[in-house]
Amino acid sequence: MARHMVWLCGLLAALPLAAEAQIDLTTLDRGMTGPRAQVLVLGTVHLSGMPASFKPAALDSLLERLAAWRPEIVTIETEPGEECDTAARHPARYGADYCASTAAARAATGLDVPAALAEVDKTLKAWPAAPAPAQRRRLAAAFLAAHDPASGYVQWLQLPESERRAGDGLDAKLVDTLVRIAQRNNENYQLAARLAARLGLQRVYPVDNHTGDRMDVPDTKAFARSLEAAWAAGGGDEWQQRQKQEAILGAADDLLPLYRYINTPESLKLLAEINVSASLRASSRDGYPQMFVAGWEIRNLRMVAYVRETFRERPGARVLSIVGSSHKPWFDAWLGQLQGVDIVDVASVLK
Repeated sequence: MARHMVWLCGLLAALPLAAEAQIDLTTLDRGMTGPRAQVLVLGTVHLSGMPASFKPAALDSLLERLAAWRPEIVTIETEPGEECDTAARHPARYGADYCASTAAARAATGLDVPAALAEVDKTLKAWPAAPAPAQRRRLAAAFLAAHDPASGYVQWLQLPESERRAGDGLDAKLVDTLVRIAQRNNENYQLAARLAARLGLQRVYPVDNHTGDRMDVPDTKAFARSLEAAWAAGGGDEWQQRQKQEAILGAADDLLPLYRYINTPESLKLLAEINVSASLRASSRDGYPQMFVAGWEIRNLRMVAYVRETFRERPGARVLSIVGSSHKPWFDAWLGQLQGVDIVDVASVLK
């Protein structure tokens, strides 16, 4: 009996240590062979919310610094064509308007989204060093049919002015779409696509995801009110000051100081605390703010997986991920845990 008690006491004493023992996955890539991927996460404002005085030239200083870093892959915050096609096949779950329609591009090219994606992949695998204008027009049309207008715009920008016309799959409607894209205040076009074209890249990569954060709640208006109340309670004076400073910097002719400001650790920490900490502390009969946090984590996890997929076959790639600044802390943390991946300090690039 005494021997049994000694054994039992020893087992119980060891339990806490056993529970705490975990494998440190961040050390598995020590001593790896070959180059490590370099990932730069740039937090951005959504340019659609900029004042009427905004001009794309205000991004030129920022573009110069990003171009000097020379990314080989650029990702953007919008849904990939595969996800749009999946959502379209499940309207009861995701709604009929999950992604914008590609009907005009399908009519011009004869390609639905899966066929367009296949054509894009096949074309890029055999892409020549000096593509003809007709090849760029055809690829631009295929990108539009694949629900990837930003990549279509990358091709359009690399065409000589005289070759930016209909033909080779681009009809008048699609040309008009590309012309209108040039006027849109959207970071996917004015920042990512312009940068990709400047560097001679053939595309950008959509990595957004909303399959995991579409809340199944009985009262969406009550959900929104509950969440807004949680954020308002968590923001306080510091949040008001941040918004005022963003407005001042956003009205300038050069937006580089704005991007430096929104990518500081202090600014990002405030966003993270409002999004998550304030939501988790909020009282809600239905638990809506806490549900938001769950969806927010799912969304970021799936987005990070999409980013990882872009350089799966390219160890050592230089990757620029342009994403709303509220996502950046999650991107930095989770991408930084992946094997063979180093997170680049954004301040060192924007200095």
